[in-house]
Amino acid sequence: MEDKINQALALLKQALAEHGDGLVYPCSMGIESSVMVDLICRNGLNIPIMTLDTGRLPQSTYDVLAAFETRYGIRIEVVFPDCHEVEAMVREHGVNLFRQSVELRKKCCEIRKVHPMMRALKGKSAWLTGRRREQSKGRAELQTVETDPVYDLKKYNPLLNWSMNEVLEYIKTYDVPYNILHDAHYHSIGCECCTRAITVGEDERAGRWWWENDDEAAECGLHVMSIKQVSGKIEDGEGI
Repeated sequence: MEDKINQALALLKQALAEHGDGLVYPCSMGIESSVMVDLICRNGLNIPIMTLDTGRLPQSTYDVLAAFETRYGIRIEVVFPDCHEVEAMVREHGVNLFRQSVELRKKCCEIRKVHPMMRALKGKSAWLTGRRREQSKGRAELQTVETDPVYDLKKYNPLLNWSMNEVLEYIKTYDVPYNILHDAHYHSIGCECCTRAITVGEDERAGRWWWENDDEAAECGLHVMSIKQVSGKIEDGEGI
């Protein structure tokens, strides 16, 4: 465990040294986020933390956000989707368009997540993620440091080789706030309407958009191999 912590810290410090004010951590408020936020704040790393509020998050996500701010004495930047884009989308397709087709679900993710992320990353040169290889087949080949083709930024993955047990051990050891939905077997938490608990033997991200039953659609578009995949294939090389 100590080796994993030291490796993660070394990568965080490397990213900060290389990018300075150009570095940001977009926090998903999931279980990995608890480790990332604690590593950043407990070690006094001057890395800004932001998060996306899609407008459809579970209350437990807001609760852990508030807990982070109280615990570490920080203010996390909350980025919202453009209200006019959301209104136009809902006017045309309805409030639950994501259930109608993969294409419309991708559109919803694009407007509620990808477009706000693009605004948040404007002027930045690198970002951090809490992605782990163990999370899904689509993340098994990820590298510690990558170049993101969508945002044209460096992407650092400090927890890449951590197991879920190691993440939980860290949270217990350092008494870190976490999203309580994880206690109910929610291993990957996004919008409330698009997230469910998983069962034994499922990938950690199997609870996302489960009704699609399509491995190639199991990402939101924040982390992909090319801009074309924002409305199509799974990442190969992400999210928060």
